[in-house]
Amino acid sequence: MNTDWRLFRGDVEPHPVTDWPAPPPWRTFTGGENPETPEEEEAAEEGEKERPRRRYVISEADRDIVNTALHLHRPLLVTGRPGTGKSTLARAIARELCLGDVLHWPVNSRSTLVEGLYRYDAVGRLRDASLGERPGPQASLDTAGAAETGIGDYLRLGPLGTALLPRGVPRVLLIDELDKGDVDLPNDLLTVFEDGTYDIPELARLRSTTAEVRFTGPDDERVTVRGGRVTCRVFPVVVITSNGERDFPPAFLRRCVRLDLKQPNEEQLRSIVGMHLGTAAAQQAERLIEEFLRLRDTQAHDLATDQLLNAVHLRVSGAAMDFDKLRETVFRSLGDTDI
Repeated sequence: MNTDWRLFRGDVEPHPVTDWPAPPPWRTFTGGENPETPEEEEAAEEGEKERPRRRYVISEADRDIVNTALHLHRPLLVTGRPGTGKSTLARAIARELCLGDVLHWPVNSRSTLVEGLYRYDAVGRLRDASLGERPGPQASLDTAGAAETGIGDYLRLGPLGTALLPRGVPRVLLIDELDKGDVDLPNDLLTVFEDGTYDIPELARLRSTTAEVRFTGPDDERVTVRGGRVTCRVFPVVVITSNGERDFPPAFLRRCVRLDLKQPNEEQLRSIVGMHLGTAAAQQAERLIEEFLRLRDTQAHDLATDQLLNAVHLRVSGAAMDFDKLRETVFRSLGDTDI
């Protein structure tokens, strides 16, 4: 075990770190410079091929509920305590079914239906029009001689609006923590979920109602919207998460397939640790798993699974922290400041 694992020592002497610690598997990122040589690029691709695919640990009953939502083309409303894998489920569905990147809409108290559908930069369009700028080939003249600047340059579809674009294969949309949103937001979603369509009034009121509009995706992608209306061809895979902080109206619940994710049991925790950190790490984690379960199953402690993963990673990576200190540092209750 590394006895000098503390990078930060709190002294006044600067000391560069030459051997930066490897991150946990769930904290790796893909940004940065591209490989400089063909050999480096080939090695990177080969490493990507060798990287094990992570399965999502889920019970057979819960798996059947997910498949029910897929077959019914209904939103999946996933409830459960923090750390039970609600948001991860959406990414697991997208990865396993090869449906591309997940469209993510994190909801807060100020979120509105229109925000999820699209954004219109009216101020930017007015400013450019006053300066006589006409961005792009969409500019035209109406019968009054006023310039219809390329309105598509000032519209961007949000995650929900992008998910409802007409495609032969659905996208996965994660509406995260809907219970944090305005009380009217679930009811506002009902019509969109039922009809699979929405209007963009800023386009519908124009004489020329066809525009190239940006949507959520890489490289500033664009889609043609005609008549100011977007209608899906296949209903997207919608995963809505809730921490159970408030109830939803019956009309909304009726249109969803509901899944209540329970805290993983001992066997599932071993599988999760092994999946993320390897079989050897799972074998070294027995005492941590036992302590995690003991604390989690008491009324005074509210723990999430990723706290266990963090503790195991520190243990197997060589951090010279004794068990009690590791427990006090990582296994802090989410609902209480005392351990």
